[in-house]
Amino acid sequence: MKSLRLIMKSSSDSTTSSTQLRFKKTFPFWPVLVLGMVVLLTIVAVLQFRWTSQISEATDAQIGSSVQSLMMDWHLDLYREFSAVCVALQVGPDSGARDGWKDYLQRYADWTGSAANRDMVENVYIWEVSQRGEPQLLRLDVDADQIERWPVPANLEGLLARLRTNSSSLAVALSAWDLHDSSNQGQSEPDKNLSHGHNMPSNALLGWQFDANIPAIVHPIVHHARPADSRSVVMQRAVDWIVVVPNFSTVQNQILPDLAQRYFGGREGLEYNLAVVVPGSVPRLIYSSDEKFGTGRAGAPEATMNIFGPPPESMGGHFRQAANGGNSLKSAEWHSFSGPVWFPTIQYSARQDPWVLVLQHRNGPLQAVVNKVRQRNLTISALVLLLLAATMGFLATASLRAQKFAKLQMEFVASVSHELRTPLTAIFSAGENIKDGFVNGQSNLTHYGSIVTSQARQLVDLVDRILLFASIRNGKIQYELRPLQVSEILQRVRKTAAGLIEESAYTVEEHVEPGLPFVVGNLPAVCGCLENLITNALKYSGRDGRIRISATAHELEHNGKEIRISVQDHGIGIGSSELPHIFEAFYRSPEVAAAQIRGTGLGLFLAKHLAEAMGGRLSVVSEVGVGSIFTLHLSAAEEQGYKFSAVGPRGEVVTQNE
Repeated sequence: MKSLRLIMKSSSDSTTSSTQLRFKKTFPFWPVLVLGMVVLLTIVAVLQFRWTSQISEATDAQIGSSVQSLMMDWHLDLYREFSAVCVALQVGPDSGARDGWKDYLQRYADWTGSAANRDMVENVYIWEVSQRGEPQLLRLDVDADQIERWPVPANLEGLLARLRTNSSSLAVALSAWDLHDSSNQGQSEPDKNLSHGHNMPSNALLGWQFDANIPAIVHPIVHHARPADSRSVVMQRAVDWIVVVPNFSTVQNQILPDLAQRYFGGREGLEYNLAVVVPGSVPRLIYSSDEKFGTGRAGAPEATMNIFGPPPESMGGHFRQAANGGNSLKSAEWHSFSGPVWFPTIQYSARQDPWVLVLQHRNGPLQAVVNKVRQRNLTISALVLLLLAATMGFLATASLRAQKFAKLQMEFVASVSHELRTPLTAIFSAGENIKDGFVNGQSNLTHYGSIVTSQARQLVDLVDRILLFASIRNGKIQYELRPLQVSEILQRVRKTAAGLIEESAYTVEEHVEPGLPFVVGNLPAVCGCLENLITNALKYSGRDGRIRISATAHELEHNGKEIRISVQDHGIGIGSSELPHIFEAFYRSPEVAAAQIRGTGLGLFLAKHLAEAMGGRLSVVSEVGVGSIFTLHLSAAEEQGYKFSAVGPRGEVVTQNE
């Protein structure tokens, strides 16, 4: 017996120590791996956001480039319409020093006969201010082929007065558009380089200035050749002016609509609403493709362009044209920009409101298109990131679960090995003692026989549990249900668990409520469930060797009745954090493992399955240091003639009346 105990103790200690080593084994790389995944996803999210922003900026730049290109082409064609007559009149390079008024009349007539838009020009005037005495306005009459004196129209009074004030020299005249210098131009000294016609650059459009209020285009003319019969005295340094007045009605009703259709039209009409307005406290509408657009009632425009451009810089009497040296706008500035300078615009106030082309897409704001592309890209990026995060999370969870399951399997193998080794060692030792002749007499044979029987019964129970677990996992187990008496169940449990209770020297108390109805169940399954609960109670009762088994009836809310069979111990109890896991396969709490209490972690899992397979359930109430109460809930069978068919592994119950 001594050798038997030594072998059993050695086996138990070695198995327990190996189990503890495996239990203490941890995987410290998981926090680092999770942190790395979070950092990686964060970096990818930041890069995706930056890439999306860059794509949105590129889309905005592409749309802006297209819109700006259309507006600039529109701008150049409008410039071409206004400047055609200026080129035809050929004022320069000597600014008319050798030309008479008949020469200008002839050029104007030639242009009128060949121009596609001859109605573009309403009148061409000569404003004579170089002669001493009162200035006079001459009109070039192409139809009558004559030059006639003409009364000053009301709309030209302000312009002609401004031109007269700035006629003392060519240098002064070329800066007539500038409000800052207009107050003292009459007293300024002429630029020697500009007082002689041969020093003027050979550009047919140089020197023209624009009055946006009328509108009108003007150009200074150096001393003209006087007629033979003229006796007027000409001031040597003064200049005269040629004044071209476009037909504003033609501009509004023909030129601007044609340009709008040419550059902003499509198969179904105009793709954009556009208008030419003069902003200010009271905006003035020059042209609009839609009666509601341009007046501020149709929402903010997509893009605006200052048609005449910013005022040119004056450098030594020469103005620089922005068209010859203009820089392209940045993509972020296409919503509001200035076109190249045509002619300097005559300023009548410190803040002169220009003509502005405003544009708006008919199908909605272009910025909404950019925002839609950005939103779409962000949504796609977010979905990709979520999918990536979900995939990574799934892989991490699956790996953790696989690792946890592998750990549980190893612990299960260790536990089963321990459970197998202990009875096998006892049987082996008993057989060795009998073989070696250490057993004499009937009493000793009976004692060793009981040892072998007891240990063999433990092996059979362990094998039955493993086979039952395998059947549950494979879904092959079925139960035939019938009405059972509670007394019958408890009697069978006492009989099968008698040996275990006797060995443990524990006291089992029973309390059965009288008059209990039959329960729905399978006798082996119910007994197996309760035996697992009793075995569990015996393991964890500690020093208090009392176990209480009770059976009571309870009314349910839906007018039914159930029988509750409880097994109560006064052991170590179960912590609240452990309760959700105690019915999992192979699970054993760290406290149980530390206390070196043997077990496989299958007892409560099998008990829960047996209860649910019979249409019942298993519940637990526990308090650390006080004990636990496990309760089997079974439905009451109110009718004795009721037959219950087989129940499959999914817990479904199919019933028939006899």
